[in-house]
Amino acid sequence: MACKSERTAIGLMSGTSLDGLDIALCRFNGNGMNTGFELLEFTTALYTDEYKTELLSVFAKKQASIEKLCLLNACTGNLHAHLVLDALKNWRVAPASVDFIASHGQTIYHAPKRLHGQADYPNATLQIGDGDHIAVKTGIITLSDFRQKHIAAGGEGAPLALYGDVILGSKPGERRILLNIGGIANLTWLPGMAQTGGIVCTDTGPGNTLIDAACRTYFNQPFDKDARLALSGSINKALLQALLAHPFFKQAVPKTTGPETFNMDFVRAAQQQSGTGNLPPHDIVATLSALTVESIAQFVCNNFNAAEHVFVSGGGAKNPFIINGLKKALPHATVNDTGSIGINPDAKEAILFALLGNEAVAGEPLIIGGNPAVLMGKMSFPL
Repeated sequence: MACKSERTAIGLMSGTSLDGLDIALCRFNGNGMNTGFELLEFTTALYTDEYKTELLSVFAKKQASIEKLCLLNACTGNLHAHLVLDALKNWRVAPASVDFIASHGQTIYHAPKRLHGQADYPNATLQIGDGDHIAVKTGIITLSDFRQKHIAAGGEGAPLALYGDVILGSKPGERRILLNIGGIANLTWLPGMAQTGGIVCTDTGPGNTLIDAACRTYFNQPFDKDARLALSGSINKALLQALLAHPFFKQAVPKTTGPETFNMDFVRAAQQQSGTGNLPPHDIVATLSALTVESIAQFVCNNFNAAEHVFVSGGGAKNPFIINGLKKALPHATVNDTGSIGINPDAKEAILFALLGNEAVAGEPLIIGGNPAVLMGKMSFPL
């Protein structure tokens, strides 16, 4: 497989929104900055409410059932395998024609040292959905657990969008930001130079995670479809300022975070601090949506004000409150989704993991500035 000039791969991504599994069927030729790419098929297989409830019992919790975590590791691998086989059947693609699967797995806990603060422990992260189960059930070689190598090499295990963004999103002479708004928002700054030393990839703070949590808490719905709730509420400036006062927003880059930090406990503490405990739910959703906009915009203006174009992907790319807010807050740059540069904004993260798998198979680490030059992913073989 490593010697093939062209490879067919499946990228799998299940994010912190816990809504479903993104499945991208991709074709690659070459590797590194000479990578040729085509998205052949894409779908999102939605999770059942029962499975999401099971995940939530261990997700982003300092204390959870070890037995449940163990069971879900195997269960998630099996589930992802079945969802891949269903997708291939619907696409009329034979599993034998797929060279490999690159599976991100399901993040359960992300613990960079900046979050856990324990001197005797390193950066850490945990994704479940065992790759051996996927490989055996599908009959396809599977690469998984990508984030551990990044941490072992000195990184924080996130965001890993850096490598794919540089390969697929760079354009010489054009200053770009590739912004992904999933549960957490992250961006890659591409200054358009031949050298890669100035490239930065970092989380900026909450994307959809707080909005989704408020929707579940107050409206019994998984997310704010078309920003209807936010657009029917009002932004509370006192609460917004209390939220923006969190020290993460002033920490040096690159940095990572997750729902372990940005959750409803964080929101309630900010409400108490700002005296907004009785705020109507619609106003809370509006203010949390404004937090996503402001934290991204302030970060861009403070660090990358020379950006000419911002290309957005992830669920937030479909949120008119967020997108219109970014366009107003970043008048110096155009704001479009990544479809305008040939990258499906819904499929982008799944594509990026397929690309990481392609890099691992090719066996040539990509050197990008001071970032870990490593090949990521553990390989599992079918029977």
